[in-house]
Amino acid sequence: MYSKEELKQLKTEFWESFAAFCEVQPNLRNRKPLWILYDTKIKGVELKFDLSRNNVLVALEINHRAEDERIEMFERIIWHKETLEKGFAKGTIEWKILEELAYGKQVSRIIIAKEGLDFHKRADWGELFRFMSDNMLQLETNFLEIKDFLMD
Repeated sequence: MYSKEELKQLKTEFWESFAAFCEVQPNLRNRKPLWILYDTKIKGVELKFDLSRNNVLVALEINHRAEDERIEMFERIIWHKETLEKGFAKGTIEWKILEELAYGKQVSRIIIAKEGLDFHKRADWGELFRFMSDNMLQLETNFLEIKDFLMD
């Protein structure tokens, strides 16, 4: 087990190492900003990385507070499902109209996940970095193709 301070340090080191990994990848070099993430320009729609002790995921998250707005945006995104899934293996993407996060917030998510990786294990970091960068790059590219159709 890690103390609170040790866990904070591990997370900081992980994200700094991930940034360094991305800087040397030919397909990511010179991207400014590196990732869109929270800056999608669409209210309540974000791209996210999420890590836990047994998995990693890359997600497009719809987190409108109003359930009707969240569901409407999810349905608008489903209209572009083929484009959003382009470049991913069949069955790789999970579409979740309702997911309750650990702290109780309800969101809709489109997820690409991989089980069995633990960011606490430094030996897993290389595989985590490759999974995260490859899948976020593809998700972001596909999202940018449909972004204009999602604007209000």
